[in-house]
Amino acid sequence: MRIHLIVQLLAGLALATFVPGQVQAQTEPAQPAVQTSQSKFIGRVVAATGSVTIEHVSAVVVQAGLPDKLPQTQVGDPVYLGDVVQTGADGRVGINFTDGTSFNLSSNAKMAMTEFVYDPNGKSNSTLLKLTNGTFTFVAGNIAKTGDMKIDTPVATMGIRGTTPRIEISEDGTVKFATLVEEGKSKVRKTGTRTTQQPEQNPLHKFNPNICRGC
Repeated sequence: MRIHLIVQLLAGLALATFVPGQVQAQTEPAQPAVQTSQSKFIGRVVAATGSVTIEHVSAVVVQAGLPDKLPQTQVGDPVYLGDVVQTGADGRVGINFTDGTSFNLSSNAKMAMTEFVYDPNGKSNSTLLKLTNGTFTFVAGNIAKTGDMKIDTPVATMGIRGTTPRIEISEDGTVKFATLVEEGKSKVRKTGTRTTQQPEQNPLHKFNPNICRGC
């Protein structure tokens, strides 16, 4: 009987030596880890208010236990190819891209970075941004001027050539498109797939699309 008790005590001491580390590893919350080193950097957040999130779709998950809720986007956060930017009812965000394009998203807006190829010395620059809903105002950068910049909407894919557009996508899928031009010329507006041309009533300097470039 005494020998049996000694064996049990020794076994208990051995378990006490090794088990605590395992128990601690099980009780500590899993830390989220997302590897973004393979993602392509294409821009940075320069303004953010209210509810704004960026989903890094192309990021590689290297550890389980990621939080269900995306972290709040902050000024200075990077934007990668494949990311999905979304704003809430009180959210607004401004993003500057590496080619000089500046994008502003209003409340309840969603945009996906589908394609972005830019080389200051290249000849095959291109970008494709997919807008799902919300209002967007932006100043086109070097890709629009020297390459191929396209904006995809629920009704059509638009080619951008160095203009300052404003795109509004309603919940019912209606798309309104306006581009600003020099004073004395005309403003082109598109609703859905229809295009109408109206005379410019106000000079350009009276229109403020609230573009955030370099702020």
